[in-house]
Amino acid sequence: MSQLTSLIASRTAPFHTFEFFPPRTEAGLVNLLDRIRRLADAPLPAPLAVSVTWGAGGSTADRSLELAEQVVKMGLDVVLHLTCTNMAKEKVDQALGRCRDLGIRNVLALRGDPPRSEEYAVSADPTPDFFKHADDLVRYIRAEHGDWFCIGVAGYPTPHADSENEEDDLHWLKVKCDAGADYIITQLFYDVEGFLEWVKTCISQPIIPGIMPIQNFASFRRLVNLTKCPVPDSIMDELQPISSDDAAVKNYGAQLATKMVAQIIGSKLVPGVHFCTLNLEKSVRTILENLGWSTKADNRPSTSPSPRHNQLIEDDADMTNVKDGVAINGKTRLSPATQMKDLSISPSEASQLAQYGLTHNVLPPAPKAGLGGKSGGVAEDSWDEYPNGRFTDVRSPAYGEIDGWGSGLKITAAQALKEWGTPTDASQLSSLFVSYLDSSPETPTTPFCDLPLSPESASILPHLIALNSTRLQHWTVGSQPAVDAAKSDDPIHGWGPRGGYVFQKAFVEFFVREEEVIRLEEKLKKGDGQITMTNALKDAVNAVTWGVFPGQEISQSTIIEETSFLAWKEEAFDIWTEWSLLYPRQSPARKLLEGIAGEWWLVSLIHHDYKDSEGLWRFLLK
Repeated sequence: MSQLTSLIASRTAPFHTFEFFPPRTEAGLVNLLDRIRRLADAPLPAPLAVSVTWGAGGSTADRSLELAEQVVKMGLDVVLHLTCTNMAKEKVDQALGRCRDLGIRNVLALRGDPPRSEEYAVSADPTPDFFKHADDLVRYIRAEHGDWFCIGVAGYPTPHADSENEEDDLHWLKVKCDAGADYIITQLFYDVEGFLEWVKTCISQPIIPGIMPIQNFASFRRLVNLTKCPVPDSIMDELQPISSDDAAVKNYGAQLATKMVAQIIGSKLVPGVHFCTLNLEKSVRTILENLGWSTKADNRPSTSPSPRHNQLIEDDADMTNVKDGVAINGKTRLSPATQMKDLSISPSEASQLAQYGLTHNVLPPAPKAGLGGKSGGVAEDSWDEYPNGRFTDVRSPAYGEIDGWGSGLKITAAQALKEWGTPTDASQLSSLFVSYLDSSPETPTTPFCDLPLSPESASILPHLIALNSTRLQHWTVGSQPAVDAAKSDDPIHGWGPRGGYVFQKAFVEFFVREEEVIRLEEKLKKGDGQITMTNALKDAVNAVTWGVFPGQEISQSTIIEETSFLAWKEEAFDIWTEWSLLYPRQSPARKLLEGIAGEWWLVSLIHHDYKDSEGLWRFLLK
């Protein structure tokens, strides 16, 4: 493996890197590895390196290192992201040691969440092992590992959400570079002229601009709201008329990113770009083809996915007299150039595939066949492209990411305290949720919703307010009304390509006490079978949103089943815990929120008759 700055110095043509995150499911990981191979295979240009993200506080440490190891086995250089705040030094040491074992020479040193010892005031005990800022991590890596690692840091062409102005950002960027950083990868931006002016005022380390293609309108809005990234009015003006057409938005995002990259590379101010893929393939593939960067097949080894049957599991035993090999954990493994890729599979991949098959009693998942594309007859790159929400196909590498759900608070602690106050009993929490539903300016968010209520919720708003009231205390975090054949370009319910029709089953998800769960279960036993509780699902798969479009298979965009519910449930309760940390130990607010995290239940109910728009609400409210 090589250091990134050496790779950059050796290039005479523009380069690109890809960023991926560790999928939440085993099936998602298997499909992501196929996706990475395709994106690294001719005729597409090989990426200079592949970045693997790292969850704040080391929350994805094991999965990030597993993904990094698999990418190394493909013969690709890896940049491992590493956050440092709210994480013990021992965990940083373990990650860096594992990188050295795998031969990974590149890291991206990031702060991660704000340090709790400062921002959370007296809510957490001071811990000397916490790093406070990214420059602390840079210095530590340099002191402990010398020049082994090529260290990158984040740059902000637009002000960081926590900073006051651009001057502060440039100051801290210089501090990180003076601490020993070798290169800079920027946060996303959409103002190219502003970015180029920022580069001219910057420092001498190589700068790699972060490019995030717009995937759909909802995720774009959430992203810019979270990062506080300014968006030129011209982009918003062009997006607004097509906001309900997912295919049009995705195409627009690819064309916009193409123009941005062409302008950036044409300026000669930066040597390459960094694509934030969100684990999706179609947009970045389109951009590379639009730029004319695709190449004819060369002599580099193919990384195309292997057949999923009759494959030889590669031997991990020690091998001797291997001329073309790399050492991993003291064992010698054939490099990708000499492995029989069409006939073999790594033990890790074989285990993942087998585990999925045993769990689901089916053959391991393969990408769905779609319309033919430029990449070779079957559009393997587009089977899970839109929309990707909390309950979409768990086989998708992008599962659960693109709509911004997940553990952790989406706003700063100061903003959270201002908007959510200091609740000390359940009735005050009910008032908070109702205030948000009423679109009160004092409560623009909740810990589970960082954007205003969607227009779709207006049709069921009275029901949601009744559920969240102090009388019922069913605190809703997800819901949708029943929809029977709305046009796909409908401004409220529509999605996907024009000319189609969309359907929805009503569902609602909420937190309740255990005794209410028992009452609901008893009531369901006496019902007509039209309602199911996701908590009780075993291997059942429920499509609750689907669309019928001209010339296409039926698209099931929102799927609720056991695996997805359990994955989200863990992260949902983590949000209660994170919220509790805003308040001092032993305080009434801290105790209340910790009690909910430990004792309440998350319940999801689906009403299967999409022609009965009131069925679910009659069950819950009468």
